[in-house]
Amino acid sequence: MTEQTHSFDSPKALVSDLVTAARHAQKTLGQSPHDARRSALLKSAALIRSNSDAIIATNSKDVQKATENGISAAFIDRLTLNAERVESMAAGLESIAALDDPIGRELARWQQPNGLDIARVATPLGIIGIIYESRPNVTVDAAALCLISGNAAILRGGSDSYFTSGMLARLMVEGLESANLPAANVQMMPSADRALVGAMLAAAGEIDVIIPRGGRSLVERVQSEARVPVFAHLEGICHVYIDSDADFDMARQIIVNAKMRRTGICGAAETLLVHRDVAGTMLPDIATALTQAGCALRGDAAACALVDTMTPAIEADWRTEYLDSILSVKIVASVDDAIAHISTYGSGHTESIITGNTDTAEHFLARIDSAIVMVNASTQFADGGEFGMGAEIGIATGRLHARGPVGAAQLTSFKYVVRGHGNTRP
Repeated sequence: MTEQTHSFDSPKALVSDLVTAARHAQKTLGQSPHDARRSALLKSAALIRSNSDAIIATNSKDVQKATENGISAAFIDRLTLNAERVESMAAGLESIAALDDPIGRELARWQQPNGLDIARVATPLGIIGIIYESRPNVTVDAAALCLISGNAAILRGGSDSYFTSGMLARLMVEGLESANLPAANVQMMPSADRALVGAMLAAAGEIDVIIPRGGRSLVERVQSEARVPVFAHLEGICHVYIDSDADFDMARQIIVNAKMRRTGICGAAETLLVHRDVAGTMLPDIATALTQAGCALRGDAAACALVDTMTPAIEADWRTEYLDSILSVKIVASVDDAIAHISTYGSGHTESIITGNTDTAEHFLARIDSAIVMVNASTQFADGGEFGMGAEIGIATGRLHARGPVGAAQLTSFKYVVRGHGNTRP
């Protein structure tokens, strides 16, 4: 299979060419049998497994370049692929292939007194543009979720993962071709030129929705410039609140996992809130566990008084998505104080309460208006795969159309199907 090449004289013309090819391809994909789309995903999974060594070798070039450029350790972690992560991509494709068909689902159906039978039926969104940075696995997840939901994907990866993402996109295209589905349903921008991002954002009436995956600067640009609808979250400032009725061992295990399992993902905890009634007994030991795991702590005055190795926090810490081994810590007087702090500083992503009190848990769930709210669970579960959705393109923190993990079902719209019996309107 050969790569497509395009002229770069006009970013707008290039995007228009890709969209034209995608529009024709998507019509075929959107009407294709579920088995054909499943077959394409399973073939791509097999290709990723069989090319694992080549994928890792290609990825090492991206990693080496990023390292030479002085990129942070958390960024390098998001960029790096190993055998386990390659296998995870292949397994993710198989889990998406095992999903029920997102297209044609009957979302609701009712009959009117005049005899009209009305159904709301799921349909593809159309052409989805995905703009992302360091994570090459986004190439596979995004292409696969678009494919199974009948959408064409136009992918614009970052320069740091350019070679890896390009290779993965070609394997996804090969899967499409094996199922006799048009290759143009998965297209990778042939350059990491930033001008192409602007052209995508301006493609109103061509690209149906944009999904950004990356840091604050990327998402802010997308949200400020886009003339195309956007599914996005700006930051993942996630909180864990340890209530006065929390179990100590559970609290310690959850917060260490929520912060340190993978610090560079958007579901990593960034702030720990602790009820003052248990702070004296719980926080020193929890701080020790976090410190031993390599986490630096920044606390308010009350927290610093309990843990002498903690650095005093400043106002900016409560608003910071560290994506690193750093955690801000605050002592609060009540669950309502915790809720008030989250409402002030949170980004609407994921919050978790640790408590043995059902009433307190329900109070927290009802009053926290984030996309994901948890009880006695690590915020690292904020993931479409962990929700049984197969995979996700990202977490949406807006309130229109998609919220929380954006999986295959969230990449559909709907139409109304009306069946009559010669009905005319008086």
